[in-house]
Amino acid sequence: MNQFKTTNFLALVTALGLITSFTFSSSVNAQSTWPNKPIKMLLGYPPGGGSDIVARLIAKNLGDRLGQNVIVENHAGAGGIIAADMAAKSTPDGYTLFFVPSGHASIAALRRKNSTYDAVNDFTWISTVTTYPLAFTVAPDSPFKSFDEFLLAAKKEPGKYTYSSVGVGTAMHIMAEWTFSEAKVDVVHVPFKGGTQPFQELLAGRVDLMIDTMTLTANLLKDKRVRLLAVTSPKGMSPIPGAATVADSLPGVQFESWLGIAAPANLPTEITTRLNKEIIAVVNQPDVKQKLTDFGGKPQASSSVEFKTRVQRDIDNLSKVVDARGITAN
Repeated sequence: MNQFKTTNFLALVTALGLITSFTFSSSVNAQSTWPNKPIKMLLGYPPGGGSDIVARLIAKNLGDRLGQNVIVENHAGAGGIIAADMAAKSTPDGYTLFFVPSGHASIAALRRKNSTYDAVNDFTWISTVTTYPLAFTVAPDSPFKSFDEFLLAAKKEPGKYTYSSVGVGTAMHIMAEWTFSEAKVDVVHVPFKGGTQPFQELLAGRVDLMIDTMTLTANLLKDKRVRLLAVTSPKGMSPIPGAATVADSLPGVQFESWLGIAAPANLPTEITTRLNKEIIAVVNQPDVKQKLTDFGGKPQASSSVEFKTRVQRDIDNLSKVVDARGITAN
């Protein structure tokens, strides 16, 4: 009887060993042949916006290097939360990427207590792509010729003027609230889902001031479809020669936004390393680098560790602003 049990036990151990070996071998093989089908890149904003423009530029060139199409999927709404939640809950197999704007950090700062995902640890941080300031612009026919003029008018008539952002809790929203709090003025927030709607409402005269990324604003400025009042670069470091910064009027009020690529947590190291290598190569391509510069940004790839550190740092810093200004999701 004991011999029978021993024989069965050994058989079971052998079988489990074979299964484990097969599973490990299959996993390694899947990683070594990656990618063997198209890759989707989730984005939390609609087509046409600044993030979308850069996402499609990077996706096309990344796909060329990987030998598979990288398809941008727009899942707009809730300030990017919908796409972030989808990415966090996706299988970490390298076939779902997440194109992340810095608004991911501001949303995390705003919703620390009721998020459906961990804004840092539920993702594999692969690399940044570009950094850039936010821009405060008005319509070409606006009476405001400078940022100081706008602040003065807002101070004289509290609650009369409005500003747009691409959603509650986004970097634009928090940056604006910080700015107007420091200036001690009351400007009404009008949030949108993203895309070109804020620009359209600005031209229609239903919004007085637009706060958006330089990736969207750069071409509008080039075509003289908006007038730039200020950017959020550090004082004296505007990417546009002669352009004023918010810090010129309100010392210390500055913010550098970014765009990057992440994936679900626990992405195999081999795939993370390959993606990081290819993204760095894409960002350093002369044509891509020039386009990112034309979009008003600074091409800037990073290591996985550097990207994760940056995200955590921004969440910590923006959380202080949210708490100090009493900003809420409602």
